Amino acid sequence: MDAPTTGSAGGDRSGDSSGGGSRSAGWFGTSPPHHRNAQHGGEREGRQDGHRDAEGRTPGRPFTQIRLVGSGAHRSGTAPDSPAQVPPQRQVPPQAAAPAPAPTPAPAPAPEDTSDVGLLRRTMAEIEPIADKVTSHFYSLLFLRHPDLRALFPAAMDTQRDRLFKALLTAATHADDPATLATYLSHLGRGHRKYGTLPEHYPAVGECLIGALSHYAPRSWGPRAESAWVAAYTTISQIMIDAAAEDALRAPASWRAEVVAHDMRTPDIAVVTVRPDQPYPFLAGQYTALETPWWPRIWRHYSFAGAPRSDGLLSFHVKAVPAGWVSNALVHRARPGDVIQLGPPAGSMTVDHSTDNGLLCLGGGTGIAPIKALVEDVAQHGRHRSVQVFYGARRGHDLYDIETMLRMQQSHPWLSVRPVVDDGPGGGLGARLPEAVYEYGPWHTYDAYLSGPPGMIRRGVDTLVDIGIPAHRIRHDSIEELVGARN
Repeated sequence: MDAPTTGSAGGDRSGDSSGGGSRSAGWFGTSPPHHRNAQHGGEREGRQDGHRDAEGRTPGRPFTQIRLVGSGAHRSGTAPDSPAQVPPQRQVPPQAAAPAPAPTPAPAPAPEDTSDVGLLRRTMAEIEPIADKVTSHFYSLLFLRHPDLRALFPAAMDTQRDRLFKALLTAATHADDPATLATYLSHLGRGHRKYGTLPEHYPAVGECLIGALSHYAPRSWGPRAESAWVAAYTTISQIMIDAAAEDALRAPASWRAEVVAHDMRTPDIAVVTVRPDQPYPFLAGQYTALETPWWPRIWRHYSFAGAPRSDGLLSFHVKAVPAGWVSNALVHRARPGDVIQLGPPAGSMTVDHSTDNGLLCLGGGTGIAPIKALVEDVAQHGRHRSVQVFYGARRGHDLYDIETMLRMQQSHPWLSVRPVVDDGPGGGLGARLPEAVYEYGPWHTYDAYLSGPPGMIRRGVDTLVDIGIPAHRIRHDSIEELVGARN
């Protein structure tokens, strides 16, 4: 999960190691008075009713399930038969009675995982069914106890509301995988620079995370679970702070970029070209986060629609989606001269130039933008590798960039472009792409790249695995980051 980045002043301060505190002491150190009683204090601050939660339970007391005892016959409501009504039983001589079978021993229960990671996962399992309530309680605590942090978040929390909390929980579940954890959190820490996040903000977030978990996970919570979560969050925050400080030495927290061209391709799709205020290093196939002046602190992710250019210009293909604040602003409101903000580049959907493998590219809708960038990247490197592009759309007129792709095909004999249209009732974008890919091939010597809506990517990955392409040679953007960014 990527977290998008702002202000050079914030970046400079985030690089101040003195703000990070001692590694050995951890972020929490001596818990503040209300932290030790977070379960009760959180209720008082998070709700008007300081005595019962949303389900009417008394805070701090686990809900005890009522279990029925016995066979249930004595609760049937029917009086037992009188002795006169009971038919006589035939007596069996003792020597004729069959021996009672030996009882089958019940399987021994699996030993409970009491490691720190096991405790983290038990808490996660308990809160998963009520994740929305936990998230709401977390932000209630954060904004009530630390109102100064509210300014770091957008006015409308429709997308951002869940992102921070889910990122923290995702990191906690990978506590036993240091390599994956470090990669994920380093990226997250760099991305948070554009929000103006500083080292001194992390203790407040951790305190409220613990408060929310202790309130909604009474069955798995206790001193050991709290200690495990404090240790996990200490590790999480330190990795993010260190990554942000290192990034501040070589890159700004965000880039200002002036819109220099705005080309409407369809009534709801525009190609927006911008000029950053300073060099912007990225690789073909990557994406970034954009913030418009009309919706401050709301960031959405868009892929670069071309390989790096000598003039430094960057282009994005943007489709206005229903209720999409950023997309509608970029398509219908942005004009040359407007200034937007760019976060740092992200994503690993890049070409491996150390191999001669062909490229099998599936692009749906505006997902053709990074595919076009990959084709330009191969052309710039001068190694003629087979590149097969399947360009999907719901209807023929939605192939808004087909002319550009066909011109590229004419210029590069190693490139093949195949449009795939999903005309028909109930056909979603990318529904026919797997079928089209099956018709050609084989693809065993190809690296696969997918870009488009989340559903198309999921179906495409399943198809590519079925036809024998190893999973490690299938690349696409994070599906979570695509939600809300593309149609």
